[in-house]
Amino acid sequence: MSPLFRFVAIGVVLASSRVMAKSHVETTNERTYYFVGQISLLLENKVSSSINSIPSPASQPCINSAADRSCWGEYSLNTNYYAEVPDTGVTREYWLEITNMTAAPDGVEREVLLVNGSLPGPTLECDWGDTMIVHVTNNLANNGSTMHWHGVRQNGTNPMDGVPSITQCPSAPGDTYTYTWRSTQYGSSWYHSHFGLQPWEGVFGGIVMYGPATGNYDEDKGVLFLNDWTHETSDALYEYALTQGPPTQDTGLINGTNVYDDTGSRFEATFISGTKYLIRVINGAMNNAFNFQIDNHTLTIIAADFVPVQPYTTDYLIINIGQRYDVIVEANQEVDNYWIRAIPQISCAPNNNANNIKGIVRYGSSTGDPVTTGYAAPDNCGDMRSADLVPYLKRDVGVDSLNEDIEVTSGRDSVTDTRRWFIDGTAMEVAWTNPILQQIYENDTTYSNSSNVYQLPAANVWTYVIIETNDTGSHPIHLHGHDFSILASGNGTYASAAPTLNLNNPTRRDTATLPITGYLVLAFYTDNPGAWLMHCHIGWHVEMGFAIQWLERYDEIKPLVDYETLKNTCSAWDTHRSSNDIVEDNSGV
Repeated sequence: MSPLFRFVAIGVVLASSRVMAKSHVETTNERTYYFVGQISLLLENKVSSSINSIPSPASQPCINSAADRSCWGEYSLNTNYYAEVPDTGVTREYWLEITNMTAAPDGVEREVLLVNGSLPGPTLECDWGDTMIVHVTNNLANNGSTMHWHGVRQNGTNPMDGVPSITQCPSAPGDTYTYTWRSTQYGSSWYHSHFGLQPWEGVFGGIVMYGPATGNYDEDKGVLFLNDWTHETSDALYEYALTQGPPTQDTGLINGTNVYDDTGSRFEATFISGTKYLIRVINGAMNNAFNFQIDNHTLTIIAADFVPVQPYTTDYLIINIGQRYDVIVEANQEVDNYWIRAIPQISCAPNNNANNIKGIVRYGSSTGDPVTTGYAAPDNCGDMRSADLVPYLKRDVGVDSLNEDIEVTSGRDSVTDTRRWFIDGTAMEVAWTNPILQQIYENDTTYSNSSNVYQLPAANVWTYVIIETNDTGSHPIHLHGHDFSILASGNGTYASAAPTLNLNNPTRRDTATLPITGYLVLAFYTDNPGAWLMHCHIGWHVEMGFAIQWLERYDEIKPLVDYETLKNTCSAWDTHRSSNDIVEDNSGV
């Protein structure tokens, strides 16, 4: 029998240029490897990729091409990627460096933390089934850091999830941490620091895992990041967030750039008439959900997070923090210029530059600002309709008992008088110096109450989670180590709504929105042993304790841990922490 858990919530461009186009293509007989490029003129050669071995193409009967994107060598969209993954024999190796810098992504200069000197950081690319080795060097002046691979399931590699206090200690300045994991999925995502507020200071970049697709396209334009942005650092604003609530974001960026007043520059993309483009849209914001649209063009959704879906055409996307959509856009309009719009959903959270977060699509060599008009769209704090996001690979949800409730509330800490999110009366506070994987390895099961640990001992069963809120804001809920099925969501309480749960191939993804004064019902399958974080992806909220951790199949976790690496990392961090009088003042994750 699987438990059901209920949550109730109350209450820069540094002299660099970037492209959204293929930088080169390598072809090996019947197999084509696509590499989507981002060109950085600063800190060149700090990211590189090496292929240690190339699989033989002799047994691969299918070429993934513009005429048929559904196939992938011996595999296809019909392959059950939960059970079967291509054995490519390919290892891709990358080197990333996190540094303190100064940048002006919208023309207003501020301090930033960047990966390899660019905003966003370089895109990491691989094929479905490849092994990734990523060396992350922390060259920050004072801060620790980690790197999380958002949405990557980490099957059998839980220690590589990159969450401080859960899977590792932070890496100390000057240290390098090597992450190794396999691309058991395909699609689009992002990597970001999971230490403090670093993702919203600039420590993030794209991930592309190439594989089949449910729609045909001619050219892959790569990742397109939507971010909100402030002209002060997030750390500088944290005290205000703790005492007064989330500060209003100053503006937003599209792929790391925008204008503000009369400074900065727009992101631009070039279209050629008659071409179908794949664009991988990612919301990497701190606090804003966006309505994304391209004037006069429609968007055909072919994937939500890492889950391929039946193609669905829409005028716009509602995309919350942490979510990704792969969309196909056909260049079928007159030769002209057209606005790309990232419109903050003000009913979720305000933004001081809401009408001017825009980029430009140019057909050919056309110049000048567009004069086009955007699509009328609701100010919506929810997700795209689940009925329109039908997974291509069918996966029904098993029926199990519903037998446990967990309450989440918001309020103020009785000691510090600062804002916190509480789960069963406790805000998550876990120690950077004592991650849960270390406790598991050392057979220490005396977890602190503030660790918010929930046990899932049984293998291969469905776990149901009900999340409810009386809060006037929505919450993007993200689960590590899994995607989940969305069984129901709506307004009001779960009890009063008494929804019929959709167990027949419901929408699957790894980040879904808990509606304002509403409920969200999720289910996931316990097929991946590890310690997995589940949290709100609003940066302020996770800092204030809106998180729990699932200990899934406890008895199988210890063999996954590289204890020597874990201890060495923790020892180096503890030395740095104690010698610099660093005090932990957040959730720890």
